[in-house]
Amino acid sequence: MAAVQRLLRAAASSSTSSVAAGRRRMATSLAPEQVTAAAPAFPFAGAERRRRPAHERNVQWVFLGCPGVGKGTYASRLSRLLGVPHIATGDLVRDELASTGPDAVQLKEIVNQGKLVSDEIIINLLSKRLRKGEEKGESGFILDGFPRTVNQAEILDGVTDIDMVVNLKLREDIIVQKCLGRRICSQCGKNFNLACIDVKAENGLPPIYMSPLLPPNNCMSKLLTRDDDTEEVVRNRLRIYNEMSQPVEDFYQKQGKVLEFDLPGGIPESWPKLLDVLNLEDQQEMKLAAA
Repeated sequence: MAAVQRLLRAAASSSTSSVAAGRRRMATSLAPEQVTAAAPAFPFAGAERRRRPAHERNVQWVFLGCPGVGKGTYASRLSRLLGVPHIATGDLVRDELASTGPDAVQLKEIVNQGKLVSDEIIINLLSKRLRKGEEKGESGFILDGFPRTVNQAEILDGVTDIDMVVNLKLREDIIVQKCLGRRICSQCGKNFNLACIDVKAENGLPPIYMSPLLPPNNCMSKLLTRDDDTEEVVRNRLRIYNEMSQPVEDFYQKQGKVLEFDLPGGIPESWPKLLDVLNLEDQQEMKLAAA
């Protein structure tokens, strides 16, 4: 964690142009296999970079998937199950938006337009979060929403080992319905979803059912819709993500680290199957099922 934090802090102060220029110099002076071997040695990694062997730390996973697919839901559940921090860049951005920090105004404009937040801002926010975790003695992580670009993936890969990348998949029309149904309680801060998704099987695609996550009565009158949860913004966000995500997926596919997981439905249908492919057991869920 310390190495990641140091690199991200340094990366935030380095211009994108200098990184690109460094890569071009390596690419023109080295053979392909040499470029691959030298890739972790970014100019801002430095001699202090240190990787902890897997047996000395907790899991270090990345969750990929379109905005609204449910990365946060499943990453947070696995975080509790495995005892590692769930670090969601979306939450970091929302926390910054709610603050009076210097990036809040710029962030609000970017988010409301459905654009992706720049590498520099994300790296700065993640750097601060990792620093806090380091001070608390955290080990391992599940990253949700990072990396979103190959540049971010290379920065991360330069100083730490990612054990696995879980890529969640869901049809776009269903993601749009999910996003439009999202609500947050202005009083307790909990998230709910009013959408009841019941899609029949057609054109070779399986049926999908996702029940709504309804709030209690005392929250019903206090529900708010996120500013960026409009159909236009959601579809634009999905378009941008799809354009940028494929290179990141390819980056990790070449390393043999990607687990593709097609969500078969809501949490009751998807959670047990995800645990099965990860070869994990949720003892709490098993106790509830046996009760």
